[in-house]
Amino acid sequence: MRAIWKGHIRFSMVTIPIRIYNAIDTAQKVQFNLLSKETNNPVKYEKRDKVTGDLLRQEDIVKGYQYEPGQFVIVEPEDFEKVKLKSTKVIEIDGFVDAKDVHHSLFDAPYFAGPDGEIAGKTYALLSQALRDSGKVGVGKVVLRDRESVVLLTPHEKGILLYKLRYQNEVRNVGDVPNLKEDEEADAEQLKLANMLINTMSKKFSDISLEDKYNDALKEMINGKIEGNEIVSFVEEEPEVVDIMTALKASIDQAKDEKKPMKKATKKKVAKEETLKRKAS
Repeated sequence: MRAIWKGHIRFSMVTIPIRIYNAIDTAQKVQFNLLSKETNNPVKYEKRDKVTGDLLRQEDIVKGYQYEPGQFVIVEPEDFEKVKLKSTKVIEIDGFVDAKDVHHSLFDAPYFAGPDGEIAGKTYALLSQALRDSGKVGVGKVVLRDRESVVLLTPHEKGILLYKLRYQNEVRNVGDVPNLKEDEEADAEQLKLANMLINTMSKKFSDISLEDKYNDALKEMINGKIEGNEIVSFVEEEPEVVDIMTALKASIDQAKDEKKPMKKATKKKVAKEETLKRKAS
């Protein structure tokens, strides 16, 4: 695994040399290239003036911020230099908070943080264990590529997982979702059955099979085309809409049946099956 960043975690007077690694394996996703339909040659992107249609060179393009419809203020490279933050190699931890206080909507890309060398290993392990024992997560800041990013450090197995966080003002208000009524109350009987269904279907997260079936189907289709095989497609049927009470009761029965352990064969039944096998032979 190749590190993408090298620096330090610092909180108060404690400094830990670390390296950051991508936690997501993007190679597992099927990637496509755009090709010309006639020649199968790769497509080249060109930048053109949307009004005149003229082809533009890089030096012909400036950055503008639209403050009103059709009105832009031009921002020059020297303007960016005035607000440019000096990149640092330190993740400054501002404090430790309860994990439940950080809403999931703020979580962005995950990364692995690992110790930079054997000497840093002990201090790194100490922080990882302390986070696990306390139930806390570290929240701090780091300057990357001239911009300040908020990061969260959380224990993960024997290591530390680092999340880049979104700023709170970037996340929309769920109250703006259409047709969402805050004063909508659930029917008491339906709620009772819904809770019963949730309890019946409860299981460990590790027991749930999480597979990217679409990505697997893409790979199978691509391999089929490479080998010259016919591609068989299927149309998924629309689920039948059933009365909520009927659906809840049927779902509870189904969930209970799926949880029932398989009955072990009795000695008498096993002996009978062995006798039948001997007669058949």
